[in-house]
Amino acid sequence: MPLVNFFALFVSVFFLMTGIGLLGTYLPFSMSSDGIEPSIIGGVTSAYYFGMFVGAFTSTAIIRQVGHIRAFAAFAALTTAIVMGHALYGAPFFWGVLRFLCGIAAIGLFTVVESWLNEMTEPNRRGRIMSIYMIISYLGMVAGQLMLNLAGTKEMGIFLIVGLMLSLCIVPLSTTRSVHPQIPGLKKISIYKIIKKSPIGVFGCLTAGLVNGAFYSIGPVFCHNIGLSVSQLSLVMGITISGGLALQRPIGLISDRFDRAYVLVVVSAVASSLSVAVISMAELSFSHLVSVMAFFGGFSFVLYPVSVARAHDLFDTEDIIPVSSTLLLSYAVGATVGPVIGSLAMKLGYGPYGLFIYCAVVQICFAATAFYLRNRELVTVVAAEENAPFVIMKDTSAYAVYIDPRTDEDLQNGSGDRDRE
Repeated sequence: MPLVNFFALFVSVFFLMTGIGLLGTYLPFSMSSDGIEPSIIGGVTSAYYFGMFVGAFTSTAIIRQVGHIRAFAAFAALTTAIVMGHALYGAPFFWGVLRFLCGIAAIGLFTVVESWLNEMTEPNRRGRIMSIYMIISYLGMVAGQLMLNLAGTKEMGIFLIVGLMLSLCIVPLSTTRSVHPQIPGLKKISIYKIIKKSPIGVFGCLTAGLVNGAFYSIGPVFCHNIGLSVSQLSLVMGITISGGLALQRPIGLISDRFDRAYVLVVVSAVASSLSVAVISMAELSFSHLVSVMAFFGGFSFVLYPVSVARAHDLFDTEDIIPVSSTLLLSYAVGATVGPVIGSLAMKLGYGPYGLFIYCAVVQICFAATAFYLRNRELVTVVAAEENAPFVIMKDTSAYAVYIDPRTDEDLQNGSGDRDRE
């Protein structure tokens, strides 16, 4: 399908990620400004990822019954209503419930977008289309961080902007003439078999969730606690996300040429050292902090897509969806637990930099684990040119593969290696 046929979808993605990026940064910042403890903030933000986990088992039926376009409109409208509900009452428990519901709706949106792209793209162009999708998603998230300056700390202004972005994302996709993607059959494969065959890929996705989930949720709290202004906070978050976008392609190309297991070891070790470097920035200028955060984002955010590519190197083409489901489940678990542990690290005597102590420990532990497991995976190493090509992937919307309607029966069965007849 020509690239121009995805124009409406990409415009919807930009508006969607702008709204989600802005809300995800503002809520923890607002709670931190109100003096709420980091552990409570971590619990509230973790509710969003837990909602995604639950949504993986609940949203597929809606997509299958009403189709991609109507499902997208329904999920976007629901997300808009939930966002506006934040302005009614500012208690952490109430916001936690809303974040949980928002996660359920958001994962439905991501499912529609990514299943649409995968179904309507030829295999030899899928990498290019997904790369464009990732660039637009990251640009939307960066725009969301910068929009924090438009309304400052005014709650109603922030929620209105988020609601506006989510409302606008409905229009392009609802008016497109693109047809409903077809849903082919799938092969079944047990989760245990996937973990046993590719532990590095599974643990890499889990690590990515632990680190990235904590950063997205607790990063704004860290910025507030070290005394940054709203404009500085939005700049730090935006630069970090931009770093994640900038380094994805170079590191991806390296992983296509060399053993991805060793690439993951190096990337994790460098990310851990950058976490330590952030801690050392306590007495240095803001410009130094921004510079280090750009590289921190670059090496931390690339861990997920390289782990996914590593896992897919070891499986046949017909196993792609069930393998992706297991990898995304690992990320969801990490992203749910990460904000809680990260906030506890900040609370237990380490102050705001406890977040990066936690990140450093998690990243170096995975580097050691990946190095240990490198020669223990049940796989025959193939030549670099035969590896599955690296595809830039965003660490949050990749959940969509996990809840693609085609995996609905697999998820309900939970296990089994029987092929679909």
